[in-house]
Amino acid sequence: MTATTEGRNTKRRTGDKLSVVPNSGAVIYAGTLVTLLTATGLAVPGGTASAGPVVGVATEPITGDGVKATDLEKGIFKFANSAAADLIAKADIGATCYVVDNQTVAKTDNSAARKAAGKIIDVDADGVWVEVG
Repeated sequence: MTATTEGRNTKRRTGDKLSVVPNSGAVIYAGTLVTLLTATGLAVPGGTASAGPVVGVATEPITGDGVKATDLEKGIFKFANSAAADLIAKADIGATCYVVDNQTVAKTDNSAARKAAGKIIDVDADGVWVEVG
């Protein structure tokens, strides 16, 4: 394409939504972490083996058919904190946290077994605030 020589109406997105196609048979609950399978790019629950990093949070319950797209949200969300050596503390703010399951994040990647959930924004008594997407 060549350079424009006049004004144009450039389409815009806010960047807080993402449309994905869930993997056939995947059950994804509203408010949970969502990742994409590395081989197909189809959406699956956070913590699924052979999936990549978190791409968003489900806005509604999803049962995948492998065809129909659904929206995810990006932003800052609260998730359950892991336990023991993987417990996230205030000192970890600004670091990357990792997916344990569809609603829990941890301090470590468990020797590369866990994928990135996002950036730790805050930690309080009942969870970890994570910037997702």
